[in-house]
Amino acid sequence: MSGMTPPLKGDMPVACSLDGAALACRQSDLRAGALAEAESVERLRDGYRWHFRHAPDLFARLGPIIDAERHCCRFLQFAIQAGQDQGMVTIEITGPEGTVEFLESWIQPRG
Repeated sequence: MSGMTPPLKGDMPVACSLDGAALACRQSDLRAGALAEAESVERLRDGYRWHFRHAPDLFARLGPIIDAERHCCRFLQFAIQAGQDQGMVTIEITGPEGTVEFLESWIQPRG
């Protein structure tokens, strides 16, 4: 992955369509779910990249996350790369300006 994000069609706001309670629940689920199993997390200029070791059901668990987020956070872009011979898997989530700060709410619990 080159880290370059193609331009979005139109001017999409960095906003989630979930209400406050549903968004807080989703963020909590993301912190405790598959994203929590990442070996490492890397901040990008326009998003984040999560690195995972191979697991038999990893894609089955990542798929619903991507599907759900594509419905409520339409500004996000997702890229998955799987290394050969069951090597590392990376998921890159990027978007327009403001995406890094938005994704940080997925990673860091509100205190």
